[in-house]
Amino acid sequence: MAVATGSDGFNARLRWTQDGNQTHMSLDGPLGAGGVQVTSNGSGVSIVTSRGDRLNNDAARAELANRLGFDPPIDNLRYWVLGVPEPGHPAQESLDSQQRLATLEQDGWQIQYTDYMSVGGEWLPSKLTLQRQGVRVRLVVDGWNS
Repeated sequence: MAVATGSDGFNARLRWTQDGNQTHMSLDGPLGAGGVQVTSNGSGVSIVTSRGDRLNNDAARAELANRLGFDPPIDNLRYWVLGVPEPGHPAQESLDSQQRLATLEQDGWQIQYTDYMSVGGEWLPSKLTLQRQGVRVRLVVDGWNS
């Protein structure tokens, strides 16, 4: 994961586990610094910092925004990383020549899908870039597990 916000930027390792609507993310900065564990179920979010502090909902979102330099679209990411729009919100989509999502605009974010990988006979995104109001987040997927 690479993040650019204005003149600031950083790279981080993101490990993601999805179990139904329960999302678990582990975000580690360079050399493991500044790690944070994020859990979301679509209606609430909690984080545990590298110091062991646990924050919930608004406090958790504020801490993430402070650490990242922007308010991350946690609830939408579980859909976008799979190459589909978040259901229930209006979206504009364009498809590539293989009928896979090429671009998506939703909730003020523009997502560009630049590469896919075959996983168990399905094509899942392997490179995507999210942009909104001076923020650019690039995700590169190393691998998918079922």
